[in-house]
Amino acid sequence: MLKGGFTVDASGSAQLYFESNNTSVDIWVDSISLQPFTEKQWMSHQDQAIEKTRKTKVRIQAVDSQGKPLSNAKISIKLKKASFPFGCAINKNILYNNAYQNWFTSRFTVTVFEDEMKWYSTEPSQGKVDYSVPDAMLQFAKKNNVLVRGHNVFWDDPKYQQGWINSLSPTDLSKATTDRINSIMSRYRGEVIGWDVVNENLHFNFFESKLGQNASAVFYNLAQKIDGTSTLFLNEYNTIENARDGDSTPAKYLQKLRILRHFLVMEIEIGIGLESHFSSAAPNLAYMRASIDTLAATNFPIWLTEVDVQRGPYQASLQLEGTILGADSKGGTQSPESGRNCDLVSLETAGMLQMCLTDNNFKNLPTGNVVDELWLGGLLSSPRLAGQMEMASSRRPFPMDFTV
Repeated sequence: MLKGGFTVDASGSAQLYFESNNTSVDIWVDSISLQPFTEKQWMSHQDQAIEKTRKTKVRIQAVDSQGKPLSNAKISIKLKKASFPFGCAINKNILYNNAYQNWFTSRFTVTVFEDEMKWYSTEPSQGKVDYSVPDAMLQFAKKNNVLVRGHNVFWDDPKYQQGWINSLSPTDLSKATTDRINSIMSRYRGEVIGWDVVNENLHFNFFESKLGQNASAVFYNLAQKIDGTSTLFLNEYNTIENARDGDSTPAKYLQKLRILRHFLVMEIEIGIGLESHFSSAAPNLAYMRASIDTLAATNFPIWLTEVDVQRGPYQASLQLEGTILGADSKGGTQSPESGRNCDLVSLETAGMLQMCLTDNNFKNLPTGNVVDELWLGGLLSSPRLAGQMEMASSRRPFPMDFTV
């Protein structure tokens, strides 16, 4: 079965075309269904999915010192931090800025370092490896009970290779890549929850062009041997955000996963990393839903790893909220069947598409307010005659303040 979707700003008759690059095959279509939906209907579907997949009933009873129920007790509950993995990228400036630290640690449970773990940062000159900055950032994260994703071991985009790498022969490059993967993954083994082993491997092929078409598979195989306890991710862009990018469609993504798994010595999960760099246009929720459905059929963990939205007049109110809610409508982050999670990018500095959550004083911008409103929750207050309160809450443990 094929699933897909699109959004239109017009009404009337429509024609649906199916085409293939393979001119030797016939295309037969049966049981086509086009189902329009309103924003209200979409939100209703989202609410139902979240209630079913990510919530369970919790009953709270207020009692006195003898254990007797307090009648007419009023219970107020304030969520202090999201229980599911919801993160934001950080950079080295957080080590020296208290305002940055306070803003970040009060909101997020997961992080990724913007540049500090990347090869061009840790070994700008051949043989001169320096992990002092990522070491300090990792200690900061551990101190504040924030989980860290390893980003990244290699980046397949030729634009982001150090000059000395470009000058290496295939033999020397092979040795350098082996040294790199052994160095960083051995150092942080058990310290990170996952690794972007080869970043943007569907759009670019720098290492394949130098070392052969199986270069990435070799990297994943070695990564598995070094740190088999962490999830190894394939991290890509435009898989859910741009239906017109033929290089990273869900089908191409799944094809790459099959190739990588074929070369692994042990059969393990490969994490699905969806960078999620959206343009200023309204997100195509139907396409996002269909794409995530397709990828979720693998039962592999799915992470939105670098969520941002291009700067525009509706960046916060429409695009950012719609993007997060659109992805969340399939059960949201950390659903039981596939483990969806969300990482936002950019704090004090501009992200990939110029989306900041705060100003330079770490006061929320409209985009930051959207994040707070969607994920940090609010004050719930409800009187109960028998001193009991029932609510739907996340299936995962999370810190809360109770006032009776």
